[in-house]
Amino acid sequence: MSKLGNLGARLHRGEIGYDFVKNRKIWYGLSILITITAIVGLAARGLHMGIEFQGGAVFTTPKNMSVSVSQAEGYAEEASGHDAIVQKLGDGSMRIQVAGIDTSAADKIKDQLSDDLKVDAEQINAELVGPSWGDQIANKAWQGLGIFMVLVVIYLAIAFEWRMAVAAFVALIHDITITVGIYALVGFEVTPGTVIGLLTILGYSLYDTVVVFDSLKEQTKDITRQTRWTYSDVANRSINSTLVRSINTTVVALLPVAGLLFIGGGVLGAGMLNDISLSLFVGLAAGAYSSIFIATPLVADLKEREPAMKALKKRVLAKRAQSAAKGETEVHDEAYAGEPEDAAPAVVGPRNQPAARNRGRGRPSGKRR
Repeated sequence: MSKLGNLGARLHRGEIGYDFVKNRKIWYGLSILITITAIVGLAARGLHMGIEFQGGAVFTTPKNMSVSVSQAEGYAEEASGHDAIVQKLGDGSMRIQVAGIDTSAADKIKDQLSDDLKVDAEQINAELVGPSWGDQIANKAWQGLGIFMVLVVIYLAIAFEWRMAVAAFVALIHDITITVGIYALVGFEVTPGTVIGLLTILGYSLYDTVVVFDSLKEQTKDITRQTRWTYSDVANRSINSTLVRSINTTVVALLPVAGLLFIGGGVLGAGMLNDISLSLFVGLAAGAYSSIFIATPLVADLKEREPAMKALKKRVLAKRAQSAAKGETEVHDEAYAGEPEDAAPAVVGPRNQPAARNRGRGRPSGKRR
C-alpha cells in the first residue's frame, strides 16, 4: 500500500488524526482575512463584465492576418474609443471584442478596421450584442443562484438538521465571495462561462461537505449515552476519516482545470478558456477548504450550544479529569490511538459492548471506566 493510502487507512480507523475543530478559531480567522481581501478587491476594482453583459460588438477578421494582436487592439481602440479585447484564434483569424458601444456605431468601426487592417469590409464578420440581452442573462444567473441556495438549505435541513444546513450555507457564501473577489483582483472577464463555472463549483463544494456531514451524522447516533466523546471529538474524527478522500478528489478535479487555466489560457493564449477555468480552479480549492475547515467546525460550535451537548461535554471533561487525577490512561480526541473504526461514538449502547474486549490491546495499562 502507498504511503498516502496507508495514511488514509490510519486516519479512517482513528489511529492518528489532527484536531481541526480545536483549532477552528485559526481557520475562522484565516477565512475572514481572505474574505475581507476579496471584498476589498471587489469594491476597489469591480468586475470586468464581458460583452454579453454590457452589450457591444464582436468583429472576426479573415484568416492568416499579418497584423499582430497588439496592433489590432490599438486599431480597434482608436476606431471605437473604447477598450478592446483581441484574441487570435486557431485558424489565424482574430476576434476583436469592443464592449459598451452603441450597436449603431458598429458599421463605422467595421469600416475603420477594414482600412487599418487592409482587408475588404465584407470579409470582417460583425456580431452585435444588445445590453438588454446581457441584463436578462445576469438576472437569470442571480435567480438560478438564489433557487440553488434555497433548495440546498431545505434539503440539508430535511436530510440532516438545520445546523448543518446553516453551516453548509455559510461555506457556500464563503466560496462564492472568494471566487468573485479573486476574479476582481485578477481582472479576468466575466462571461456566461464564468457563471457556469461558479454554479459548478458550488455543487462540488456541497458534495464535499455532505460527505463529512453524512459521516458525522452516523457517528453521533446516541452520543449522549456515553461519556468518552464530546460532539467536537466526533466531528473531528469525521473530518479525519474523510480527509484523504477529500484531498484525492480535489487534486484529481484540479489537475484538468489547471491544464485549462495555465496551459490553455496561459501558454497557448486561449483566452476564452480563462473565464470558466479560473472560477473552477479557485472554487474547487475554496470548496475543499471550506468543507474541512469551516462547515464541520461550525456545526460543532452550533451543536455544543445545545443543553444536551453542554451536559455531555461537562460529563466527558469531568470523567477525564477524574481519570487524570487517578493516574489512569485515557485516549480521547486527538489521536484515537488503537480504536476500532467505529469507536466514536459507536461504543455506546448494549449492542457494542462485546467490541470493548479488544480496546485494551496496544494501549498502556490502566483501569478504564
